[in-house]
Amino acid sequence: MSDASRSDVVVGEDGRARCRWAASDPEYLRYHDEEWGFPLHGDQPLFEKMCLEGFQAGLSWITILRKRPEFRTVFHGFEPDRVAVMSEVEIEAAMLNPGIIRNRAKILSTIKNAQLTLDLTRNAPGSFDALVWSFAPTTKRRRPASFAEVPAVTDESTALSKHLRKLGFGFVGPTTVYALMQSSGMVDDHVVGCWRAS
Repeated sequence: MSDASRSDVVVGEDGRARCRWAASDPEYLRYHDEEWGFPLHGDQPLFEKMCLEGFQAGLSWITILRKRPEFRTVFHGFEPDRVAVMSEVEIEAAMLNPGIIRNRAKILSTIKNAQLTLDLTRNAPGSFDALVWSFAPTTKRRRPASFAEVPAVTDESTALSKHLRKLGFGFVGPTTVYALMQSSGMVDDHVVGCWRAS
């Protein structure tokens, strides 16, 4: 193991080696161990992840994790059929709620994205899941030895981003989509030496 890769892995109090970013906060550690890189399926769970990744753009992910419970309250558990019909009163209440990211464009985009997700799934449940996963890499790439080797954008994330934007989805740029791919387990970027890499 190189010095670079060793620096990207840290051993926790439980004796487990983890990606270094997971050691900076207890919620990060839980997220790293229980969610990040695990295959995630279902129209609603993937819709939620897509929305939260969109809200994260320009911020740290820990901010989103800490606010996720309130996001779920404001956006009705990210159930697309409920988000799609959010009223102007609910939008204004969201804009006044410090428990979420108060960005009107992202709030409105979440509602529009819910409407588009419903269009896909109303008569064909599972269609949003199938769409997203159809862009998963088909070739397994070498596990990164360090986070310097982890891309911010890939051909697959660029293609999925382009497809989603063509359908009308917002806040789904290639970098945001790659983060979605990481968090939903379409790719596994746990570095060499991390216990999850096994």
